[in-house]
Amino acid sequence: MAKQGNIQISSENMMPIIKKWLYSDKDIFLREIVANGTDAITKYKKLAEMGETPAFDGEFCVKISVDKDAKTLSVEDNGIGMTEDEVEKYITQIAFSGAADFLAKYEKAGGEGIIGHFGLGFYSAYMVSENIEIFTKSYREDAKGVHWESDGESTYTIEECDKTERGTKIVMHIADAEKEFLDEGRIRSLVEKYCAFMPYNIYLNFTGKDDKPLNETQPLYLKNPKDCTKEEYKEFYRKTFHDYHDPLFWIHLNMDYPFRLKGILYFPKVKSKVELERGKVKLYCNQVFIADNIKEVIPEYLLLLNGVIDCPDIPLNVSRSFLQNDRQVQKISRHITKKVADKLTGLFKEDPEKFKTCWNDLSVFIKLGCIKDEDFYSKVKDIIIFKDLNGEYKTIPEFTGKKEPAEGEDKQEGKEENKEPCTVYYVSDEAGQAQYITMFKNAGLNAIVCDTFIDPHFISYLEYKETGKYRFLRIDADVDAALKEGESKEEDYKELIDAFKAVLKNTKIAVKAEKFKNADVPAIINVAEFSRRFGEMNAFYGLAGADAEADMTIVINTANPAVQKFLSLDDEKRKFVANQIYYMAMLSYKKLSPEEMQDFAQNNLSLLNQYIG
Repeated sequence: MAKQGNIQISSENMMPIIKKWLYSDKDIFLREIVANGTDAITKYKKLAEMGETPAFDGEFCVKISVDKDAKTLSVEDNGIGMTEDEVEKYITQIAFSGAADFLAKYEKAGGEGIIGHFGLGFYSAYMVSENIEIFTKSYREDAKGVHWESDGESTYTIEECDKTERGTKIVMHIADAEKEFLDEGRIRSLVEKYCAFMPYNIYLNFTGKDDKPLNETQPLYLKNPKDCTKEEYKEFYRKTFHDYHDPLFWIHLNMDYPFRLKGILYFPKVKSKVELERGKVKLYCNQVFIADNIKEVIPEYLLLLNGVIDCPDIPLNVSRSFLQNDRQVQKISRHITKKVADKLTGLFKEDPEKFKTCWNDLSVFIKLGCIKDEDFYSKVKDIIIFKDLNGEYKTIPEFTGKKEPAEGEDKQEGKEENKEPCTVYYVSDEAGQAQYITMFKNAGLNAIVCDTFIDPHFISYLEYKETGKYRFLRIDADVDAALKEGESKEEDYKELIDAFKAVLKNTKIAVKAEKFKNADVPAIINVAEFSRRFGEMNAFYGLAGADAEADMTIVINTANPAVQKFLSLDDEKRKFVANQIYYMAMLSYKKLSPEEMQDFAQNNLSLLNQYIG
């Protein structure tokens, strides 16, 4: 005869709260129910190992079945099972108490910061169910089958049933609003997301021996690195992250002391700039998925990578505030960072050619890591390389010839002669700054290429970290200082400058004159480095004033034949020549305004008509 009972807490208040706080993660219920099943199997195996119950020579597994007609989703295990007393204790008392604790703790906080909701366990299934049944039979000798049922309100029924096999079956009667969880494809995707590496085979709609499990019980990251092949690493990557481009390389984490940590971090090949933003690092606890991209455990800049981290020492039911303040978690985070830095420095030393080949894919990740983490910077600063104008990759000390003192050398030696910072010229757009690059090369000068979105921030960071060593200037910032022929005074070209300014339509731009080594270019545009960086920063954050012409200078090349004849021209020709020189210089720096482009086109048409005659 069925026995009725009352749930000891106010469940009519609890269930709406559970559904409200967990609504965005309601599909997590399947992880909870399947994880409970695998725990039950593990408990039985432990008892068998201790000789308290006969060993089982069959297959331990969890079976999931969908019945659309009956509107049920069932999860069955062949684990330890429960007696009637245990159902009363673990389902109607402890489980509800756990839910009550959750309610008391998170109701005021709005539920924010919860990574996993494992404390809710069984009752998370009510997020999608209008009624739940449990059919269970304990491993204990002479145990009888037990049937428990409740709609999640204040009452339940419990009675004997005819279940003959050890284990537990949870039957969820899916609510009408949650019919998506009766779709086989949906269930497959949830198992793939939450249960991909659970330790026992998981089957869907099991029919016989030919069924294939949905999960991988012995994922590659659990194996000893020396037992894994390159092809296994690549296959695991493709299967886990659905990326059919091979990763550049990987790091296999395998640690048992002072904390337990296993996993694989992959360095993916970047196929477009959009993909620089975010990878996916999956966090597990004993093969149970917790969440993606938990920055309290995985430093934020490492989230550009793809990977799997399994750390049994991180509690499943845990808040972000706990992770932020837990020393063990901080140690784990630092260890992961160190292993990544060691891998990068090792590759740089052991296979520099491969390192250079991979640099374009690694550079943003490494630079971001340096900016975010000074300790990471100290470990990798000597392997940061840049491509120069000749296509060669060099560190900044190699590029400037200003190498760091070797270990054991006196760092004070040569201090006076190295007091002034080295000027390092760079380009941010090889195509757009082609004219400047040509002038640099013709003058026997070199520059590094800084063409990623993070480079403006990174070179400022380098100047700060290596104060007094380097000064970075874009080649259009102070190019006349590098390219001019000898020294000149402003009064030497005052008449030319005044005449040029008098007819120039853009009255905001400053005018300067220098004699360049290269006579081909009539003029160039210079922008003060600080002003341009400030403008770029404003543009990056969507602020105004990103390109102030007030800090722009046109530098006239007095070695150019057209400039040399400028003062001999009449006013009309001076106006034409001055503005044409300005437009050509501006086009090498940036786009012209619509009005300037129209005037430039008319000038070119006039020249074309004169040429045709």
